[in-house]
Amino acid sequence: MGKRRKPSPPSRARLAVLTTAMAGGAVLASGTAHAEPAPSLATVKEQVDKLNEEAEQAIEQYNGFQDKQQKLQGDANKIQEKVARGQEAMNELRTRLGGVAADQYRGNGIDPSVQLMLDSDPAAYLERASVQNQVADTQTALLKQAQEEQRKLDQDRTEATATLARLDSVGAELAEKKKQIQAKLAQAQAMLNKLSAEDRAKVNAQQSAEKARAEAQKAAAADRASRSTQRPDLNAPAPPAGGRAATIVSFAYAQLGKPYGWGATGPSSFDCSGLTGAAYRAAGVKLSRMSQDQWNDGPRVARADLQPGDLVFFYGDIHHVGIYIGDGKMIHAPRTGKNVEVLPIDAMPYVGAVRP
Repeated sequence: MGKRRKPSPPSRARLAVLTTAMAGGAVLASGTAHAEPAPSLATVKEQVDKLNEEAEQAIEQYNGFQDKQQKLQGDANKIQEKVARGQEAMNELRTRLGGVAADQYRGNGIDPSVQLMLDSDPAAYLERASVQNQVADTQTALLKQAQEEQRKLDQDRTEATATLARLDSVGAELAEKKKQIQAKLAQAQAMLNKLSAEDRAKVNAQQSAEKARAEAQKAAAADRASRSTQRPDLNAPAPPAGGRAATIVSFAYAQLGKPYGWGATGPSSFDCSGLTGAAYRAAGVKLSRMSQDQWNDGPRVARADLQPGDLVFFYGDIHHVGIYIGDGKMIHAPRTGKNVEVLPIDAMPYVGAVRP
């Protein structure tokens, strides 16, 4: 029985081949484990719509802070002007008090009884004493007036300090809300960027179609305004014949195709409550800035009683608003990346309507 031969060690060439194969397998396995499938168009659209809805909620809150900031700034300016006027009044009172005090000092260098004894003309002295009493009364009145003015001035300064502090707080909230909006919109854009070139082209085609449709609706509205005869068959009903509602709806039609801009109130872009506010302003009616506040700008209207020009509201927190134009449709400013458009009111969660 012969000796068993030990297996010969692998050659360097075989080791190299095995090492390369193992490395390749490791890379392949690693690549397979970590590869992330590209999101589908439907998934991206759902997520982008959700982000845009959240952004719109934040935008309406931003509008509220912005409106509050403007009011506080106006209040602060008025109070500061009041403080300045009060300070001027105090300076003038101090000057008058100083003059009265100087006159009294010069006239009262001698005790009155001694002055009467030494005066060669007692009657003249008594007349001067009467004048001095009047001066003293004037001084007392001026002192009381000065005290009251100082009290008002201190109160106004305290109010101004508190108002400016609130203004700073609202400014910080405004900046924070702006960051939140920008973050939501950036997330939405990042989701769109994950799409393939083909899917992005589909999204762009949809947006182009929406813009073309809005331009066609705008042109049709202009045509209806110039021709009161037969109305063509369009996606949207004709504006009402006349009155305030006609002004509101006609204004809304004229904005079709203009881009959504958060915080914008026109004339080149609008957000949802910016559009409704501008339309009503054209008819001489002032609305609140936020959609939630516009909800309280008039009596509620039942859905069965909707009329063109009514405000229609959507979502549980009422963060979206449009202008009803009849036939179950509205004109609204949808969201970032889209344009003012005509849309059925059933396209979003309908909450109710108001007629300011």
